[in-house]
Amino acid sequence: MKKEALSLIFMLLGVMIADSCTSAIIAGYKTANGRPMMWKHRDTGCPDNRVERIPAHDNCYEFVAIFDATDPADTAAWTGFNTQGFAIMNTASYNLNNGELPDSQMDREGVVMKLALEHCVTVDDFERLLQALPKPMGVEANFGVIDAQGNGAYFETGNYTYKKYSLADSPDGVLVRTNYSYSGRPDEGMGYVREANAKHLIAPHIQAGDFAPWIFTEQISRTFYHSLQGKDFTHSGEQWIVDQDFIPRRISTASIVLEGVKPGEPATATTMWIALGYPPCAETFAVHTGEGGVPVELRGTGPDRHSPQCDKVRARQAQVFSIKRGNGQHYLDLSKLYNAQGTGYCQQLVPKNMETYRKHWRK
Repeated sequence: MKKEALSLIFMLLGVMIADSCTSAIIAGYKTANGRPMMWKHRDTGCPDNRVERIPAHDNCYEFVAIFDATDPADTAAWTGFNTQGFAIMNTASYNLNNGELPDSQMDREGVVMKLALEHCVTVDDFERLLQALPKPMGVEANFGVIDAQGNGAYFETGNYTYKKYSLADSPDGVLVRTNYSYSGRPDEGMGYVREANAKHLIAPHIQAGDFAPWIFTEQISRTFYHSLQGKDFTHSGEQWIVDQDFIPRRISTASIVLEGVKPGEPATATTMWIALGYPPCAETFAVHTGEGGVPVELRGTGPDRHSPQCDKVRARQAQVFSIKRGNGQHYLDLSKLYNAQGTGYCQQLVPKNMETYRKHWRK
């Protein structure tokens, strides 16, 4: 795509809502089946998410991605993969730029990711896209990407420059990012506690080399471990806890694992595993490209493009965050998720979701 065309696209698009998020990239040699993976626990101010398949058109690849219900034209993709086995996600960063652009020209990460899904096959292709985009880009993010060749990387990207962190250079085959960039200004940004949470929870799996998608969707995205306090509240028996710096947060809207392919497998075998809506209250689905690859429950078929599944999960979440007055929104009723009777949402849903994995996961 020529720079002139890219400039026109950016000029015509309005402001998008940026993600926060906790994320990781896992090399194939650290997973249980040899396939690389990316995980994104999405946090966003737009609670109504949906999953859509965008058919191939005008020299663009077919792809599947998460979109906000408030985006009727599907202008911003917030995690996705295409038929070439290229997959992309992001976490917002807050220590790269210097406020040189007004807010109206920022938060275009979803636009960049849609362009990448339409045109990229490899990690190198994405790097070339970043080089070609008109500057300033209107972004401040850690873009995570993998491809069908087993490559992976984070690109810590600001308005004018980026720095690449290759998965091949990671001594333990894992990269983690939250809401600051390693190449940015020290001690600025956000997500330091959540990053420590994630590293603590994935450490045993680095040692064992047994990563699988459910480690993220069924375990880490439903765990209330707090690294600063050195305590896991998940099965503590406490009822009310403060919703602060856990991986699952009130603004969490999905846990997604993009599972790539092994050498020799078709790129179209790439799978998205997604718990849509507040992850502790969500069922997990397998998503693929092609006709019928996106379960209808995940699509924006409801009023105002709402996903029926997301609406169902949000109704459950309202019981977890049931206090509406004062500062009640900051207090989480953990007994609705885990309790001595075994009737919490996590306790009921995880076995059901593991059955989905038993049926659809490829060894």
